[in-house]
Amino acid sequence: MNIFVQIRSCICDLHGFCYNKNSMIKRDISEELLKCAAEYPVVTILGPRQSGKTTLVQMTFPDRPYFSLEYPDVRAAAEADPRGFLGEVEDGAILDEVQRLPALLSYIQGIVDKAGNRGMFILTGSHQPRLHEAISQSLAGRTALLTLWPFSLSELRNYKSEWGAFELIVRGCFPRVHEEGLEPRRFYNGYLQTYVERDVRALIHLRDLSQFQVFLTLLAGRVGQVVNITSLSNDTGVSATTIRNWLSVLKASYVVFELPPFFMNIRKRVIKSPKIYFTDTGLAAFLLGIHTEEQASRDPLRGNLYENLVITDIIKGALARGIRPEIYFFRDSHGTEVDLLIREKGRLVPVEIKSAATFSTDFVKGLQRFRALGPEHVAAGAVLYNGGERFSMRGTRIFNPLRSPDLWGTLTSPAGRR
Repeated sequence: MNIFVQIRSCICDLHGFCYNKNSMIKRDISEELLKCAAEYPVVTILGPRQSGKTTLVQMTFPDRPYFSLEYPDVRAAAEADPRGFLGEVEDGAILDEVQRLPALLSYIQGIVDKAGNRGMFILTGSHQPRLHEAISQSLAGRTALLTLWPFSLSELRNYKSEWGAFELIVRGCFPRVHEEGLEPRRFYNGYLQTYVERDVRALIHLRDLSQFQVFLTLLAGRVGQVVNITSLSNDTGVSATTIRNWLSVLKASYVVFELPPFFMNIRKRVIKSPKIYFTDTGLAAFLLGIHTEEQASRDPLRGNLYENLVITDIIKGALARGIRPEIYFFRDSHGTEVDLLIREKGRLVPVEIKSAATFSTDFVKGLQRFRALGPEHVAAGAVLYNGGERFSMRGTRIFNPLRSPDLWGTLTSPAGRR
């Protein structure tokens, strides 16, 4: 077993960069991770590459043996003799990037069933399909599933007490950018080539990388907009089926996510296609050629990128609590539109998101029209804008989301319901 490198004092990625785990901040999800480990024999943490999964598990379980299945020698040895490999860690271990060897989960099942202990194995992974398939076959009922995205706004306040929205849109929220003070343009160029394109090649047979790169740029140009497969197909020069496959891969690798439309029992036609967003705005801005705060504030897509930034932070707040958020947008053929609907504890929380620094009464009109349509159990809702004042209007809370200590908690708290 001496061929396996147990990393304890630092965390190294594939490029050889190291971070001292003692200098990293505590993640919001840490408490939920400990609770899961106290209830389940296995905890699996999913999320995009470089979101801090390795750092999180090593900080939370500093004395646990650590093995990365990204390393070819570790993976080869574990694959050749899985019983011998796991026999050396009978009390449990951290297994990083376990989707690289999903067959290992069957052996883990046998160990945890025999031992009957909780919190034995902590697994991480970056690809949903491979892990989900293996988990459903081997670890169903034996593992808690958590998802870690890049830093939330509350976590970023450990580095700077106040952030500008457009500054964050360009910098993004990936831990290394902030922890090491990296230049965003250089980081996202490397991230795109090293992780995104490599993962895509691993999941599908990609013959023409240039077409996929065009597709990614076009997708960034449609951030916050309803997905139009036909338009993307025509502009990229590939079939609609290929576009759907590429979208599936990007979602599986946590590069993008979709916001589905909300349906209710009313006699009006609603938009049926989802909206597309990036898991991190920094990558979207990079693909759009936006490299400075000033560029972001003047770009025609500033509102879409701001919306993307806010929605991702709302999702992060839910994920940190172990909640899979039920979120939607609403738009009908008569022009009634709500940027975000949160369904939580039997209530719908409507939210409008505006990048303007000056409040306008027009911001609340969409919320009023939506409530007039008659959906049940609708909370008062909120307008999240880029200004400095915090107040209420007709029961609607109006505030700057970047100044909220807990955006998910604020929006879903009973105080905001009517």
